[in-house]
Amino acid sequence: MESEIAALAASGAITLMGLMVSDAWQQVRARVGRLVSRGGDERVVTAELEATRAELVAAERTGDTAPAMELRTEWELRLRQLLRADPAAAAELRALLADTEGLRTGMPAPTSVHNTVSGGTLHGPVIQAGTVTGTVGTNTTTVAPTTPA
Repeated sequence: MESEIAALAASGAITLMGLMVSDAWQQVRARVGRLVSRGGDERVVTAELEATRAELVAAERTGDTAPAMELRTEWELRLRQLLRADPAAAAELRALLADTEGLRTGMPAPTSVHNTVSGGTLHGPVIQAGTVTGTVGTNTTTVAPTTPA
C-alpha cells in the first residue's frame, strides 16, 4: 500500500507542477485547493499553491531547474501525507489526474504512432516525432527477394 501511495503522490506532484505552469492552472486551481486542504483552511492552501506557481514561473523564465525539483519534492511529500491521513483522497487525486490528462501541456493526450518502412532499401533507423516518450524500439523483418518464375 505504501508503494501505491508513493507512486500516486509522485504522479500527483509532477502533474501539479505541470499544471501550474500551463494555461490550464486557472481551470483546476480551486479543485486542487479543495483536494489539498481537506479539513484545513482552503484559503491558506490556495495561497501556498499560488506562491509555488510564482516560483515555478520565475524559475522557468530563467531556465533554473533546481527550484522546480525542490517544489516537486515538497508537494510530493504533502500529497503523500494527505493520502496517508485520508485514504479517500486517493480516489479524488486519481480523478483529478485523469481529468487533467489533456490539460497539462495544452495539447491532446498522446496517441500511439506506428510507422512502417518498406521498399527494399533501408539506410538506417527512421524516427518521426515531436516529443519522444515511453519505449522506443525497432522491429525489423527481413524478406527475401523473390525471383520471377
